[in-house]
Amino acid sequence: MRAHLGDQLVIERTTTGAAKRDGEIVGLHHEDGTPPYDVRWSDTDEVTLVFPGPDAHIRHLEHGRPESTGTPSGPDTAEAEAMPARAPGPGDIGRRVAVERHRQRLSREETARRARMSPGYLEYLEERPADPSVATLIRLADALGTTVTTLRGGGMDLPPGQGQALLHPELRDLGPEECRTLLSTHGVGRIAVSASDGRPAVVPVNYEVVDDAIVFRTAPDSTPAAAVGTEVAFEVDHMDEALSQGWSVLAVGPASVVTEPDSVRRLTEHAHTTPWPGGEREMWVSIRPAHLTGRRITPADG
Repeated sequence: MRAHLGDQLVIERTTTGAAKRDGEIVGLHHEDGTPPYDVRWSDTDEVTLVFPGPDAHIRHLEHGRPESTGTPSGPDTAEAEAMPARAPGPGDIGRRVAVERHRQRLSREETARRARMSPGYLEYLEERPADPSVATLIRLADALGTTVTTLRGGGMDLPPGQGQALLHPELRDLGPEECRTLLSTHGVGRIAVSASDGRPAVVPVNYEVVDDAIVFRTAPDSTPAAAVGTEVAFEVDHMDEALSQGWSVLAVGPASVVTEPDSVRRLTEHAHTTPWPGGEREMWVSIRPAHLTGRRITPADG
C-alpha cells in the first residue's frame, strides 16, 4: 500500500453491523508512501496514527481508483493503472500547467508537494493529454498562484487585466538592468511603427534577445518591416491575473535589417521558436535599445 498526502483512506468494516469509515491522509511517515499514516477522520475531524489492516484501501484523489492492501504494488501503481495509454504529447491543460510552473520557477517536485499529488502524476499531466478532476485543478491553481479558468484556457479570448485592482497598489520605475532581466532571452512583444499608409500601428512579434539587441523575423512586405531605418518603440509585459500585479518594459531605438550571412544563419539556428503567424518570414530585424525603461505594479506593502 502506498499513498500521497490528500489521498483518502477507506476502512471497509467486515464485522456485521460495523460502519465503513474514511478519512484524509494528512501525514506520511515514510518517503515511499507506505504505512503508517496520519489520518483526519471525516466523522470526527480528529487526526490519529493508523496502521491499515486488510479491510482498508486507498482512494487516490487524482482519479478515485482504490488500492487494496492485499495486492503488492510498486510506487504509484494505482495511478499508473488509471492513466490510459495515449499518444505522446501534452494536452492543453498540461501545457498551461507547465508554463505557469516555469514562470514561477518551481520544480515539478515542489509543485507536486504544494498541490498534494505525486510528482509522477504531475509529470503525466504535463506530458500527456490527461483529463484531471476539478479537485486536482483547484489544488494546482492554488499551488501555482493562478485560477482554474486560466489553466483551462477559459479567458483566452478576453483581454488581459480584467481582474480587480489591488487595494493599495504601488507603481515603481524599473532600472535598466531589471528591464534587461525581464526582457530575458525571448518571448512575444509589441512593436510600434508607422505603417506604409502613414498610420501608426502596433503589432505583436516573436522576439529574441541576442547581444543586447532585440531581434525578430518578419516578411519584407509586412507591417513590422516598416520599422527598418527608423526609430521604433518595442514593448513587452506580463500580468498576473490572480494577484493583480504586473510589469512592462519599453525599449526605444533604431531598427535595421540583419544582412551579414553568418549573423543571419546564427540567429536562425538558435531561435527559440518560429514566428507564430507562419509563412515565409526570413527577414531578421534588429533593434538596438537607446532608451530602456519599465514599471512594475505590486502591493504597497510588498
